[in-house]
Amino acid sequence: MKILKNIKDSLGKELGALTGLVLLGIIMTLATPYFLTLTNLMNILRQSSLIAIAAAGMTFVIITGGIDLSVGSVLSLSSCLTAGMMVSLGWNVWVAVLLGLLIGALLGILNGVLITRIPLPPFISTLGMMGVARGLSFVYTDGAPIYGLPDSFKYLGAGMIGPIPFPAILMAIIYLISYFLLNKTKVGRYSYAVGGNEEAAILSGIDTKKYKTIVYALTGLFAALSGMILAGRLDAATSVAGDGFELDVIAAVVIGGTSLSGGRGKIIGSLIGALIMGVVRNGLNLLLVSSHWQRVILGLIILLAVTVDVVRKQSSEDQDGTLSAFFAGLKS
Repeated sequence: MKILKNIKDSLGKELGALTGLVLLGIIMTLATPYFLTLTNLMNILRQSSLIAIAAAGMTFVIITGGIDLSVGSVLSLSSCLTAGMMVSLGWNVWVAVLLGLLIGALLGILNGVLITRIPLPPFISTLGMMGVARGLSFVYTDGAPIYGLPDSFKYLGAGMIGPIPFPAILMAIIYLISYFLLNKTKVGRYSYAVGGNEEAAILSGIDTKKYKTIVYALTGLFAALSGMILAGRLDAATSVAGDGFELDVIAAVVIGGTSLSGGRGKIIGSLIGALIMGVVRNGLNLLLVSSHWQRVILGLIILLAVTVDVVRKQSSEDQDGTLSAFFAGLKS
C-alpha cells in the first residue's frame, strides 16, 4: 500500500491522465477487434510521436505561463525548406536536416525575443508568427508539394527498428532529454519559477528573459523535428502540413496535467496526453467516424481539457485561501 501511495504521490495529476488512457484503450478494444493488434499499436506510436515531440517543447513554454500557436506553421516551413535543400539544391541529407532544425530553433528564438524584449503577449506574438511562417511556406513552395525525398530522410518518418517505428524511438529520446532538462537543470527549475511568479523570479536574480527565450527555441526545434518526421512518413513536404497541429499539441499538454496558468506540470504527463490524442484519432478512424465528426470530437476534448484545468486552478486557489485564513486566525 505504501508503494502504491508513493507512486500516486509522484504521478499526481498525471495518474488521472494515465487512468484515462487505460480506460480509453479498454473501450477501443471492446469497440473494434482491430485496435489491440501489434500493427495497430505500433501505428499509434508512429502517429502519436508527431504530437508528443512537439508537446515536449510546449510543456516548457506553458510551464512558464506562455503559449506557442506557431508550432504547426514552424513544422511546415522547416520541413519545406529542408526538403527544398535536398531536392532542389541537392544538399547532403544530414546537413539539410541540421539546418532545418536550426531554422525551427531560430523561429522559436524570434518568438522569445518578441515576447521578452518588445514585449508582446505570447498569444499575439506566436499568432503573428503562425501567419508569417505559414505564408512563407506557401511562398517557397508556391503551394505545391515537394516530392522525391531521399530514402535516408524518409527513414525519419517511415523507418523501423525491429517492430518499433523509428519515430517512436526519437520520441523516447526527446522525452528522456526533456525530463533531464525539466528536472535536473536550471532551464527546468527557472521555468517553474517564472510560471509560478515571474516578479518573484526576477527579484531572485533569475534572467527570466533568457530562459523564456530558451524554452521558445526548444519548442521551435521540436516542432521542426516533428515536421521532418511527417515529411518522411508522407514522402513529401507540403505548405499545408501541420494545419491545426498547435491545438492538438496544446491539448496533449493540458490533458497531461500541465496548467495553462503556468508553474505546474510534468513532462511525462504530456507524453500520456499525446498518446491519448493518438488513441482517440486511431480509434475514430477504425470506427469509420467521418473526418468532420472527428474534428468535432477532438474540439470537445480540447474544451474539456481546458475546463478541467480552470476548475483545478480554482480549486487550488480556494484551498490556498482557506489555508491562509486558517493560519491568520492562529496568529490572531
